[in-house]
Amino acid sequence: MTTILNPATQESLGEVREATRADVDHAVARAGDAQARWAAEAIGYRARSMRRIADTIRNHLEELALLETDNVGKPIADSRGEVSMVADTFDYYAGAVDKLVGQSIPVDGGVDFTLREPMGVVAVIAPWNFPLAIASWNIAAALACGNAVIVKPAEITPLSTLRLVELVDDLDLPAGLLQCLTGKGSIVGHALTEVAGVDKISFTGSTEVGKQISEVASGTLKRLTLELGGKSASVVFADADIERAARASVGAVFGNSGQDCCARSRMYVQREVFDQYLKAFADASRVAVMGSPRDESTTLGPLVSAQHHAKVSSFLSDDIDFVELGAEPEGPGNWFAPRIAVAPDRTHRLVEDEVFGPIATVLPFDTEEEAIREANNSIYGLSGSVWSGDGARALRVARGIRSGSISINSNTSVRIQTPFGGMKQSGVGRELGLAALDSYTELKNIFFATE
Repeated sequence: MTTILNPATQESLGEVREATRADVDHAVARAGDAQARWAAEAIGYRARSMRRIADTIRNHLEELALLETDNVGKPIADSRGEVSMVADTFDYYAGAVDKLVGQSIPVDGGVDFTLREPMGVVAVIAPWNFPLAIASWNIAAALACGNAVIVKPAEITPLSTLRLVELVDDLDLPAGLLQCLTGKGSIVGHALTEVAGVDKISFTGSTEVGKQISEVASGTLKRLTLELGGKSASVVFADADIERAARASVGAVFGNSGQDCCARSRMYVQREVFDQYLKAFADASRVAVMGSPRDESTTLGPLVSAQHHAKVSSFLSDDIDFVELGAEPEGPGNWFAPRIAVAPDRTHRLVEDEVFGPIATVLPFDTEEEAIREANNSIYGLSGSVWSGDGARALRVARGIRSGSISINSNTSVRIQTPFGGMKQSGVGRELGLAALDSYTELKNIFFATE
C-alpha cells in the first residue's frame, strides 16, 4: 500500500493499493475485450457516451477539484479550472467521433481509399503535476478513436484519477473500457510498456524516463506519444508592452508553483529594458499569495512532495544573485517561496536544467539573432513566448525558435483545440486538437481492383 500525503499539511489522505504484474495482465485482457465491443458500437452511441462522461465530470466538479487540491497542493481556483477543462476535453472529442475520415486516392486499375482504425488498448501513464487534466487529454482522444484505456496515475497523486474511473464505471459502458492501475512506475508502468497486449503508450513525464519507456516499448514496437521535459524561453524585446509581459510572466513561470513543463523559466530581455522588466516582474510576482490551497485567495501552493522540495532546493547556490519574492508560510508543508535569478552564467545548471519549481532566470540579450540563438540553446523544445510590438519580427523569432508551441504576446501554451507537444528532447507526437486523432488511430489503405 502507498500512503498518500497532503503536501500542504503532511497529513495522510489514505492508502492506495499497489498493482502487481498479475493485475496488469488481467486489466489488459479486460481492456482487449472492452475495446472490441466499444469499437463495434454505433458512432452516435460512442459520441453520446463521451458527452455523458463530460456531464458527469461537471456534476462532480467540486469533489474532483478538492481531491486535486488536497493531493497535489494546487490552489482550489486552479483545480476548478482544470476539472472544467477535463469536461470540455471529453465534449470536444465527443464531436470528433464521426470525423475520423480517410481519403480516396486516384490510382490506375481500381479504387483506393484509406480508413482510420483504432489502435486497440492504450496505456496512459500520467504525471503528478496536472494529474487529471493531462490524463484526460489522452483518455478522451483515445476513447473517441475507438480504443480502450488503462490509465496509470503518478504514484503520489492518484486520487482524482481513481475517482474519475469510478464515475465512468457507473455509466454502464463496456466493462473494462477505462481502468486505473495504481503503483510504482518501475513496476506498473514498466509492465504496461512491456506487455504485448498494449498497443500504444502515452507518457507524460521526465525525458530520462521517456527514454527508458522508448527502449522497453521497442520490444513490441508499441506506438508512442511522449510529452517530456521543458526549459522554455520567453523573449522580451524593448518595443514590447513591458508591464503586460511582466504581469503575464508571473503565471508563466510560478503557476502551479513552477511545476509545469511549459514554464517560461528562461527569460531573455533586451538589454535596454532589462532593469525595467526585472523590476516590473518582481513587483508583479510579490502580489502572489502563498498559503493553504483550499483558501480562495491562494495563488501559490506547496511543492508536491518533500523529495521534490529537496530537488528544487538543490538549485539554490551562493554564486547566484536571487531576488526573493516573499516569505514561506510557517508550519508543515513543502513550501518554497518563488525567486528570480538575475543574469546567471548561461552555462549554469539553473539555466540549462529543468528545475520544475518556482525559480525564474532573467538574462539580457542585444540582437534578434542572439535572442533566437539563446532560446535554442537547450536540449528541450516544448514551448515559449515572444513579446514584441513589431509583428514581423515577432513572427520571425517565433519561426526561428525550435519549440512545439510558441505564443506571441502571450504566455499560454495549451488549448484543447490546438496541437501540443515538443521538439528535440521534449518529446514525440502531439496531444490535443485534431492532430491527436492521428496518434490514436492506425491508417489502413485499401485498393479495390476494377480491371
